[in-house]
Amino acid sequence: MPPSFTPPFTSSGRSALVQAPPWYYAGWLVNVEFAFDAGLGVAMVPPQLGVATGKGCVHFADWQSCGNDGQELLDPVYAQYRETIVVLEIAPGQGADARFYCPLIYVDQDISLLRGWLQGWPKKIGQTWLTRSLPLVHPAAAPLSKGSRLGASLSVKERRLVDATVTLTDEKTGRLGFLSAPTIGAVGWPDLTQPGIPAAPRYLRADIVDRVESGWTQGRATLRFHEHPVEELSLLGRVEATQASAGWMGITVRGALAA
Repeated sequence: MPPSFTPPFTSSGRSALVQAPPWYYAGWLVNVEFAFDAGLGVAMVPPQLGVATGKGCVHFADWQSCGNDGQELLDPVYAQYRETIVVLEIAPGQGADARFYCPLIYVDQDISLLRGWLQGWPKKIGQTWLTRSLPLVHPAAAPLSKGSRLGASLSVKERRLVDATVTLTDEKTGRLGFLSAPTIGAVGWPDLTQPGIPAAPRYLRADIVDRVESGWTQGRATLRFHEHPVEELSLLGRVEATQASAGWMGITVRGALAA
């Protein structure tokens, strides 16, 4: 039987949760850069990758994705999802460029969850909401223009974890967070034939090509992380939003590369 790419394993592979890459993504993103106490990053960043610089970014994203044949676009329950991505900038050592590490990411779609695990994005289920910008001059459209106000939030297990607001300016800005530099994630699976031994992570980054962007509109932001009985985001302590942006982007993921 020819194997499916992921479970369930059938002779046709049609019901596999995830098909083989390339995977194509297009989405609307609201990005909030923040500053925090770099010393608190020890709780989040593996020491072998470097140390936290005290700068991070939260990305709220409304994605649409598909494989090579684009079939998901005809049945959008398979194509659309929202997620919140938290990345921390790391200084990997003398002479090396800064990178980002993703300790936490939350998504509302099982297909995206598994694709993320395969790339090193440590996805869990969460509910993301964010204001959409529509190409209209109308009070409900939140156009990409000065004074438009956007909001975003993340809830996990019915508890609020992140709140953000962004007020747009009329200026353009550069890329923030994972949009601006390679981002590292961890892949690791425990072996239940040896249940007392934890997984040994490997560190990867997504192999991203064919990036297209609308340009990023700058904004002023507020950001708050809430305490949660399980999630560890609040271990970063008090955060201060330093800059923000909003816009559209498309990328292709061909696979993953060693960090």
